[in-house]
Amino acid sequence: MNKNARILGIDPGLHITGWGILDWDGFHLKYITHGTIISLPSDNISERLSNIFKKLSDIVEKYAPNEACIEDVFVNRNPISSLKLGMARGAAICCVGVCGLQISEYKPNEVKKTVVGVGHATKDQVSMMVNMLLNCGNIKLDAADALAIAICHAHHKKLYAVIE
Repeated sequence: MNKNARILGIDPGLHITGWGILDWDGFHLKYITHGTIISLPSDNISERLSNIFKKLSDIVEKYAPNEACIEDVFVNRNPISSLKLGMARGAAICCVGVCGLQISEYKPNEVKKTVVGVGHATKDQVSMMVNMLLNCGNIKLDAADALAIAICHAHHKKLYAVIE
């Protein structure tokens, strides 16, 4: 397993998709950049999903990550919300696949436990820890979640490297 990686973390959402890029050398995380992709509720579903796909494609082309990771399905009590989240995840996963990258998936509690130490941490706690770990300033919660997913992925790479 190659320890060096440029990791794209994705926090999918139909309205706001957060993304973040980190470099990992096997020992250290280096913050590169982050952002959000906004889809307007007034747009139809195909426009919103293609917006996620196209903008993530641009990000992959510009920053050339060699690994990608995304938050696993979070099932809401509202089935419509879960379905919309699933569609946004699908657009992101399809984009990453078309760009030639494999994607790793992490459960929300696993990400929170890795970054904060508590599986039921709040978004604000995750954002604060991401800032402390990466010294990247105050960032929007969705982008902080995407960076947290990338941090989780890097830590899993470290664990698997030790096992090999």
